[in-house]
Amino acid sequence: MAGQCFADVLEEARRGNEDAFRSLFRSVQPGLLRYLGVFAGPSAEDIAAETWVSVVRNLGRFAGDEPGFSAWVFTIARARLRDEQRRVYRRPTPVGGERFLGQPADSADPADHALEAAGTAAAVALLAVLPPDQAEVVLLRHVVGLDVAQTARILDKRPGAVRVASHRGLVRLRAALGDEAHTPAGRAVTNSGLPTIGAVT
Repeated sequence: MAGQCFADVLEEARRGNEDAFRSLFRSVQPGLLRYLGVFAGPSAEDIAAETWVSVVRNLGRFAGDEPGFSAWVFTIARARLRDEQRRVYRRPTPVGGERFLGQPADSADPADHALEAAGTAAAVALLAVLPPDQAEVVLLRHVVGLDVAQTARILDKRPGAVRVASHRGLVRLRAALGDEAHTPAGRAVTNSGLPTIGAVT
């Protein structure tokens, strides 16, 4: 979907056209599940479902283009995720499942390649080395594929802050990738079929 095509699909979805809504759903759902899978673990699908319920209820209020729609859906999902994290705050949860990501898209960066190629479990292991704000930026930018403006909107940050967090996160990941032989993250990425990480240093 692009340009006027997206506007037409959006309007049809607002009128109750199931095929149109399905197109909107399919354009966002894969990245949404990847994001929630890292941060919510087994609750990812439930949170995604709650997100889409909110989308359906508020679709008539949305105004914007296709990138704006994706950012809007992720903003809702992040709020649902925060609600879930508050509910389970006092219960023990896997450390890796609560890490956040952040970083800009640079196709030549080995850390970026690693995140793109790694499965969810390997991505969690890699991102566990990052502070939460950097982890969430890297995930949205390099795993989900959102741009700086969209990521900034979702996280309620300035674009410059997103770029800084992304840069710092990638620097930390490059350092972690260089220690492949001694870290679970390195082993997880190596096992996922990526090139030997030691060669990236």
